[in-house]
Amino acid sequence: MESITGLFNTIFDVHPWHVPTVHFPIALTAAGLLLLLLALWQRNEAMERAAFYNMTLAALSTLVAGFTGYRDYVVRFEGDAPYINGKIFLAISLFILTTVIAVVRWRQPEVLWRPATMVLYVAGFAASFILASVLGFLGGIILYGF
Repeated sequence: MESITGLFNTIFDVHPWHVPTVHFPIALTAAGLLLLLLALWQRNEAMERAAFYNMTLAALSTLVAGFTGYRDYVVRFEGDAPYINGKIFLAISLFILTTVIAVVRWRQPEVLWRPATMVLYVAGFAASFILASVLGFLGGIILYGF
């Protein structure tokens, strides 16, 4: 019984909550961009739909990562972490961008296949991956130093 208590203590008290949750937006935006590029190359609607699902999950997981990040900022860093204002701004930007991409695609399923919107749609996917990567880099600086 003591080992189970130790496990729960390690998960909920010792280990920062943000660390495991932050990898989801990074992975989902990367997978979404890759699937979108493959969909363009192969003209495959199933891959484009999978990219849309990845972006939708990226928007949701960005919320979870944001809440756990703020919790760790208050609890673990006691409100004193470097680059926090930049991270908050970038995280909100990532959430807004991924949400806009998901909502536009949900309302207009043909957005990728229209020449007028194709470039902007792909650029949105690429920008969301870049934002998630920069956020991960800044998080590494906060946690491990630079």
